[in-house]
Amino acid sequence: MDTLQRPAAPSQRSGRAQVRGVLYSQRLAPYFFIAPFVITLLVFWAVPLGRTFVMSTQNVLFGQASFVGAENYERLWGDRIFWQAMFNSARYMVLTLLLLIPIPLVLAAIISSRIGSERVKGFFKASMFVPALTSIVVAGIIFRLMFAETGTGLMNQVLALLGADPVRWLRTDTGGLVALLALAMWRYTGVNILYFLAGMQSIPDEYYEAASIDGAGRVRQFFQITLPNLKPTIVYVTTISIYGGLAMFLESFMLYAGNNSPNNQGLTVVGYLYRRGIEENDLGFASAVGVVLLVVIMAINLTYLTLTGTFRKESVR
Repeated sequence: MDTLQRPAAPSQRSGRAQVRGVLYSQRLAPYFFIAPFVITLLVFWAVPLGRTFVMSTQNVLFGQASFVGAENYERLWGDRIFWQAMFNSARYMVLTLLLLIPIPLVLAAIISSRIGSERVKGFFKASMFVPALTSIVVAGIIFRLMFAETGTGLMNQVLALLGADPVRWLRTDTGGLVALLALAMWRYTGVNILYFLAGMQSIPDEYYEAASIDGAGRVRQFFQITLPNLKPTIVYVTTISIYGGLAMFLESFMLYAGNNSPNNQGLTVVGYLYRRGIEENDLGFASAVGVVLLVVIMAINLTYLTLTGTFRKESVR
């Protein structure tokens, strides 16, 4: 004989109903959806960040930490090499902004226009994005060989064809900066082009049709229609470029085959953090470097976002 199942106790039924009510609650549903992101943010960002703040006030040596207060920041303030690394990172950031915002923007406008063959423009977009898929390690090694100071380097061979003498690219400050900027242009131009193309595709075609009827040329349409409607994309690309420029490390590390460039001309803030924290095992001081870098990046980006009106609420009509 089949045994009859006993009915669930009233307490069990009420418990199941409560659990089901929580899982199917429309009020709690958004929190369930964002819970994975919040947990990931806390575990991999908030907790390490808080730990970094604590370590910046300590002297960490062989697993033992002693509180030193603001001593690491006082040492940092008087450290000449830190300020040189900060200058190198700031200079690189400013120059990449001047190159990697307007040039990809103009190229994206040309690709988005009706000028030229669609096949040619599609091939151009694919070829420009390929460098972003290449490892920075591999790209750094290739560019180091290209900018070699010997006559066999590609850049010196080009100069020889032009009748110029070989240049010791990575031995001089200007030459090393040119190599870093060339690497940045090669790697990130295609990425920014795709960002701008995505923003341009969201602009209604009716705007351009109306402007054409009014007699506006392509240049005038670019400045009066494309740029104003592309402002959110430009702000986003500029924001991530500011962070990427100040936090650059691996490109310089691979280009100079290490963290020791001539006269520290290629030393960045993150490279200095790596030197003091990993190479010299001064984790407390390195944590102070990281905190200062975070404050600088946040200050610049928040100021920029405020000036561009990103935080301004739009008035509802």
